[in-house]
Amino acid sequence: MSKFMEWVDARFPATKMWEDHLSKYYAPKNFNFFYFFGSLALLVLVNQILTGIWLTMSFEPSAEGAFASVEYIMRDVEYGWILRYLHSTGASAFFIVVYLHMFRGLLYGSYQKPRELVWIFGMLIYLCLMAEAFMGYLLPWGQMSYWGAQVIISLFGAIPVIGDDLTQWIRGDYLISGITLNRFFALHVIALPIVLLGLVVLHILALHEVGSNNPDGVEIKKNKDENGVPLDGIPFHPYYTVKDIVGVVVFLFVFCFVVFFFPEMGGYFLEKPNFEAANPFKTPEHIAPVWYFTPFYAILRAVPDKLLGVIAMGAAIAVLFVLPWLDRSPVKSMRYKGWLSKIWLLVFCISFVILGVLGVLSPTPGRTLLSQICTILYFAYFILMPFYTRMEKTKPVPERVTG
Repeated sequence: MSKFMEWVDARFPATKMWEDHLSKYYAPKNFNFFYFFGSLALLVLVNQILTGIWLTMSFEPSAEGAFASVEYIMRDVEYGWILRYLHSTGASAFFIVVYLHMFRGLLYGSYQKPRELVWIFGMLIYLCLMAEAFMGYLLPWGQMSYWGAQVIISLFGAIPVIGDDLTQWIRGDYLISGITLNRFFALHVIALPIVLLGLVVLHILALHEVGSNNPDGVEIKKNKDENGVPLDGIPFHPYYTVKDIVGVVVFLFVFCFVVFFFPEMGGYFLEKPNFEAANPFKTPEHIAPVWYFTPFYAILRAVPDKLLGVIAMGAAIAVLFVLPWLDRSPVKSMRYKGWLSKIWLLVFCISFVILGVLGVLSPTPGRTLLSQICTILYFAYFILMPFYTRMEKTKPVPERVTG
């Protein structure tokens, strides 16, 4: 085996990659619960790719056959039902772990110097993931898939001058049709997964170049022994690979419980109108996107003007990209920031959750007003960040990690 590895290493840096990214990559020794979600996101990505490959073997990307092929997968393909549920539940699980992963970044300042590029790559992954989920949402060709896509694509029509042409270009037709379905299928199974995998690799490479953050926000590279090993670091393998296995096992218990007992999750993971074939002549009573898009959909509906609503929805995502330059705090972790940062993070999270709930519900004057209030609070978190992070009194950060 050693001779074989010598032969490989002379032609490909296998051992060097293993050491750089696992056995000799030193991570802080005080990782906590929130540090499970990065590896869990990778696990769900693998699940989506593998189940997606098997589903495409029996799926027909046409307006005439898409809905029937999904029924065929569920009823006639051996174990097709579990593949479909693993994929549909996996989509929601992906966003759950990604949202918790992003929350960890906000909580411990993982976007601050020197990790700005890690955050940017992470946000590009999030953006790509949203596009991937949207493209896949149309494929079952159910009522909510069809009309949800109709609503979202029509938003591009609000763009001045090029809006109508852009909308038609995205659809590939004057209305959503089999052509739209076919191109969304191509993007969903080929183009976007390639981009997503590339961004994941860049995200991990950028992270391992600067090193992982930790709950204290202390740079472990500042304190090293005579051999250049961080005093507060431990090798990622075997310590964190074994620890991540525990997180994976717990996650799979919950994930499989949902897959086998609540795959529709009351209509939030698989909407009830999607069990009816798409009908361009019959509009559902209430059109809403899947739950992981609803916070931004609520922001869109909170603004009366269509163009301004589209701008607000786009800005709600775009502002996350500039977060590293908005936070002027001299410390990273929320443990040592002042009470203003803690209050605003809490307000932001509550507003985001409320917007998510309101996006699922049909609009009423009261709900619209609440959406507008939460939208203002959402943007206020970012707009006011340069001021409250600079003026607040912070606690002294320890020289070494506290455990």
